Amino acid sequence: MTVQILLPRWIIPVVPRQAVYTDYAVVINGEQIIAIEPQAQALAQYPDAEIIKLPDHALMPGLINLHTHSAMTLLRGFADDLPLMRWLNEHIWPAEAKHVSDQFVFDGTKLAIAEMIAGGTTCCNDAYFHHGAVARAALDTDFRITVGCAILEFPTPYASNADDYIRKALACRDEFLGEKLVQFTLAPHAPYTVSDDTFRRIITLADELELSIHCHIHETLDEINDSIKQYGVRPLERLAALGLLDSPLVAAHMVHTSDAEIALLAKKGVHIAHNPASNLKLASGLARITDQIAAGVNVGIGTDGAASNNKLDLFAEMRLAALLAKGQSGNPEAVPAWQAIEMATINGATALGLQDKIGSIEVGKQADLIAVNLANLATQPCYDPVSHLVYAADRSQVSDVWIAGRAVYRHYEHQSLDYAEVLSTARHWQHKIQASQ
Repeated sequence: MTVQILLPRWIIPVVPRQAVYTDYAVVINGEQIIAIEPQAQALAQYPDAEIIKLPDHALMPGLINLHTHSAMTLLRGFADDLPLMRWLNEHIWPAEAKHVSDQFVFDGTKLAIAEMIAGGTTCCNDAYFHHGAVARAALDTDFRITVGCAILEFPTPYASNADDYIRKALACRDEFLGEKLVQFTLAPHAPYTVSDDTFRRIITLADELELSIHCHIHETLDEINDSIKQYGVRPLERLAALGLLDSPLVAAHMVHTSDAEIALLAKKGVHIAHNPASNLKLASGLARITDQIAAGVNVGIGTDGAASNNKLDLFAEMRLAALLAKGQSGNPEAVPAWQAIEMATINGATALGLQDKIGSIEVGKQADLIAVNLANLATQPCYDPVSHLVYAADRSQVSDVWIAGRAVYRHYEHQSLDYAEVLSTARHWQHKIQASQ
């Protein structure tokens, strides 16, 4: 592969913390970043390289969506303005029972990836059914993904019981073992849909196979109150007693946490996927991320699925996360712009065990990069590119995206997928789902 020299106005490397490099180059050879140095030096050192000029752009690490259900793009706007359990029980789960298939998941995941790439997201932590379809969609589009294998007790068209979900998860993980852009995690849905015995088996398998776990936890007050009625304890206490917190764990949402629970999460090294827009839309509550971060918990950012958000936009999530933290804490210094960017990049990478590969612009890391054009009326004048990336820019200003050194989005156009085909497929599913109602 030809050496590429990227010449942005600014580089936001994330590591070192709060650094901004002006008029520096990033040099890519194959999948890796091989140099970060003054532009004149890079041009002299690599005279035969492909030159990519980004004169008004900030170059930053690709964003990492730490919690989503990619295929649910096909249910975007299907049922809105409802509380979580009504939304699930009366609308989403019945629709999934009718329509979710290998093809549905493949097509919905490709639609999600198209949206995420165009918005600067280069990696996501997914959780859904038909895991092979998720993996194939990512490989088909050169997208980096952690495939979360959903596990529940009750039957769906995908599996009949917890044992069946687990069997299919392990078979799929074996099928794609060794793929550079794909890794797997076990994704028990939630404490209210998974039994103690199943959690114990998941913990054992995660330990044996060195897999992480991805689970919705403490998303709503109803979840907590129901757990107290059924088990006599809050969900986190139950899960801690089972040993779940001793495994590598991404806890999605964690909206309702006491001081003692935050201290426990920090002690156990649990990673939190904060989903501000979804939490607001479903009226789940406001997560205490300022206190969680202060206690030493690693907090990343997710969008949740497009059926509950209704978009997969990490620029919007970064801004919302920063503003909510300030409003909730009463502290305007809570989650400053640089920290919001960390949450959407290196923190997400750390949660996925990928911090040595992605999440920052460093020599030796994979070239998962995005260029954001700040020569826009809404981002002028530009005194501070870090501030603009969080508070002023939006995803439409992402002009170029690289994943493992490959340009998958160039000059606002997809390179790894057919935009018209993805759009046509989405409309096909809309008509099919509407016709079945």
